[in-house]
Amino acid sequence: MQGELVGQALPQREDRGRRHRRRNLEYNNTCPRVADQQAEEVPVVEQQEQGQQANDEREEQQEECHNFEYLDHTADVQLHGWGKTTESAFAATALAMMNYQTPINKVRRKITREITAEGHDLYSLLYNFLDEVLYIFHTELLVCRDIKVTSLDQDAWSITAVGRGETFERGRHEQGTEVKAITYSAMQIYENNCDHQEGCHIYVIVDI
Repeated sequence: MQGELVGQALPQREDRGRRHRRRNLEYNNTCPRVADQQAEEVPVVEQQEQGQQANDEREEQQEECHNFEYLDHTADVQLHGWGKTTESAFAATALAMMNYQTPINKVRRKITREITAEGHDLYSLLYNFLDEVLYIFHTELLVCRDIKVTSLDQDAWSITAVGRGETFERGRHEQGTEVKAITYSAMQIYENNCDHQEGCHIYVIVDI
C-alpha cells in the first residue's frame, strides 16, 4: 500500500482543519435526504415493479449514509463513528478510516472479504479490528465500500465482519491521506446513552 500511496508525491497538504471539514462535507453530500426519499416513492399498488425497485434503491442509499466524521486533533486525526449498536459503530469507524485514505463512494462492490480479529477487552478488540482492516488495505490494496459486522462476542472478545469493495487503482481512485497506524491515545467507546447521545459512539485517533 505504501508503494501505491506514498510512492508518488501527493498534492501539498491543506490545513488539517479545513481538510477535515471538506471530507465531512463531501461525504455528507452523498447521503440521501429523507424528504427526497419520500418524494421519490412510487405507489406499489399502481406500479409494483417500479415501486419495489425504488424501495431497493432507497435501502441501498440508506446503507451508504454511514455514520462517521473527522474531528480536529493536534497532530493526527480523530475518527468518530457511531451507530445504534456496537457492531454498527465498529463498522462505521472502520469505514471512516478507509474513507480518509480514498473516497469510498466511488468504490465498486466487486470483492467480498471476511475480516476477523480478537482481543482481551472491548478496546483491544476495536484496536485489533481496525488494525486488521488497515493491514488488508496496505497488503491487498482492498478498498471496502461497506463493512458489516456479523458477529461481535463480548465474552470471547472476537469479531467477524464482511467487507465489500475492490482493489485500489491509481487513476480510478482518488488518493487521500495515508493512515499509518491505529493508536490507543484517547480511544473512547461509549455504549448505551452517553450524555444525550443514543446508541454507541467511538472515538479513535489514527497516525497519519
